[in-house]
Amino acid sequence: MICSNRWMKLFDFVMAKVLCSRVMKRKFKFPIVVERDEDGWLVATVPSLKGCHTQAKDFNTLQKRIVEAIRLCLSVEGRKNVPQTEFVGVFEIAA
Repeated sequence: MICSNRWMKLFDFVMAKVLCSRVMKRKFKFPIVVERDEDGWLVATVPSLKGCHTQAKDFNTLQKRIVEAIRLCLSVEGRKNVPQTEFVGVFEIAA
């Protein structure tokens, strides 16, 4: 289990609310999966939005980019039938 302050900030980021647009005041909440690739890049994916992902070298840039990606996906897909998923947990399995 990871208990560092950095990972708690990441958890807060994962559970953050995303404002869809300035006109529409409805907020959506999306679980975000963040992984580090073999080149050291952080890769963020929104499992409930098809094709919604981005990457960055640091967490601050990643947060800005994933919010932008979510807004773009919502503008393309529409906001009426946005699937709302709940963050349950994360675990790792060695296989």
